Amino acid sequence: MTILDRLSRLIRANVNDMIGKAEDPTKIIDQTLLDMREAYAEARTEVAGAMAQAAKLQREADTNGKLADEYGQKAEQALRAGSEDLAREALRRKQNSTDLAEGFKAQLITTTTTVDSLKTQLRALEAKIDEMESRRQLLAARAQTANASGALEKASGFDKAGGAMSAFEDMERKVSGMEDRNAASAQLREEGDIDAQLKNLGRDRSIDDELAALKARVQGSAPVQSDKPTS
Repeated sequence: MTILDRLSRLIRANVNDMIGKAEDPTKIIDQTLLDMREAYAEARTEVAGAMAQAAKLQREADTNGKLADEYGQKAEQALRAGSEDLAREALRRKQNSTDLAEGFKAQLITTTTTVDSLKTQLRALEAKIDEMESRRQLLAARAQTANASGALEKASGFDKAGGAMSAFEDMERKVSGMEDRNAASAQLREEGDIDAQLKNLGRDRSIDDELAALKARVQGSAPVQSDKPTS
């Protein structure tokens, strides 16, 4: 798995966790940059380690190559001295050193390829960080604007079913209903007062008539007419 692959997994995990917790987008941006910087530092350490390993492999290859040359020279010297067995042993050691040198060279090629790949990834990661740094202010400003708009929507009630205007219209209808009920009550009271007056008017007329009849009986004279006008 490459450095960028590991970084991508790490960032996705952290971002998804923060989104799940409904974190501020600005915090998510900052956390992403922090993760990228940490990954960059880790990548530099990894690249440095791979470069050090390549240098060690190169030294081992060179050392064993020199040993192979030396054992070749000693084999020739031993043979010139008439020691065939010693020359054979020198050649055996020469072959071992040659095999080791070739092995280290093969591993060096693989390690060098890995180092080159890591360097490429490191440069790409560095470019990504620079890009994120340059875009951070814009992203933060957009997030702030979105937060302000969201706060306005929440404060005005437009983000809820019906919204603030619906609530206002409901209140207006409620007040109108109260006014209608008050007007109806006032009208009923007024009509009640008129009925009472009309009822009292009839009651007063009846009392007057009864009083006149009573006077007539008491005085033994003709019924006294009421001096109140009839209506």
